Amino acid sequence: MDVILHVGAHRTAATTFQAYMRANSEGLARHGVGFWGPGRTRSGLFRGIIPQPDGGPERRQAQRAAGRIALAREAAGRSGVRQLVISDEGMLGSVRRNLAAGTLYPDAGARLARHVSAFGSVDRIAISIRSPALYWASCLAEAVVRGHPLPTAAEIAEIAALRRGWRAVISDIAVAAGAGEVIVMAHEELGGLPERRLWHMLGQTLLPPMTHARDWLNHGPDLAALRTALMTQGADPAALPPGTGRWMPFDAAQQAAMHEDYADDLFWLAAGADGLARLAGEKAKLAGEAGTHPHPAEELRGRHDDIEEGRMVGNR
Repeated sequence: MDVILHVGAHRTAATTFQAYMRANSEGLARHGVGFWGPGRTRSGLFRGIIPQPDGGPERRQAQRAAGRIALAREAAGRSGVRQLVISDEGMLGSVRRNLAAGTLYPDAGARLARHVSAFGSVDRIAISIRSPALYWASCLAEAVVRGHPLPTAAEIAEIAALRRGWRAVISDIAVAAGAGEVIVMAHEELGGLPERRLWHMLGQTLLPPMTHARDWLNHGPDLAALRTALMTQGADPAALPPGTGRWMPFDAAQQAAMHEDYADDLFWLAAGADGLARLAGEKAKLAGEAGTHPHPAEELRGRHDDIEEGRMVGNR
């Protein structure tokens, strides 16, 4: 049985992908594809992979988790599953932890190593990434509607200046994956195409269904929602900029610098990522055909507007 871990990231249409998989589970099962989403993994199956304070000795917790997973895999195999997709962005970490630590998935490697160990080994780990300015803007907006105060200018500047980006996260994942392959998907290209993401995850061996492939879920809160959240908190909604649509907390210079960092990460991926990971999608294909790789900054311009305005994807 091939085991494929889809680890998010957060705010890259993971919820949309999971809903697509649930909606098509019966049809996919006829082709030997099984799916475990957060409803399965967070209902006790993964308990103990990340040690719980009240769970007893860490080694014993890990052994119990591995035992539960082995039994579940055995049952899946008896039902005909040959490729098992497990999708849960919690394997990578959490937005709350990122904001508290002031960096991007600081313990991604250690967390993924524990999950890989619980499975014994995995065949593939898939992660979607997106432009840091848009990723962090979406995370901050979600935090505000959950009761957090608006970040200060100093906090926004600190996030904008972060040196740990997707390249570091992907490198950590590659170490944890062992012999497993790491596939990276750009949200700007594949975020609104769950069937294409699944096609890459399965090793391009199955033409996935289109049913529910354009259902959008978990859109990020817009300025109107943020104003309502601030009023509920007793804060001044005038602290937000006027207008409608998405909130962008970073100024033009900060956005440009963050976007340049992202373009560098994509360039590294298109160039082979030092053998650590494979970039899925047309950018990688075109780079391979040409033998050279144009800098992705120009390719991303124009895509952001269509995607981020919600005409293609959820999880803004």
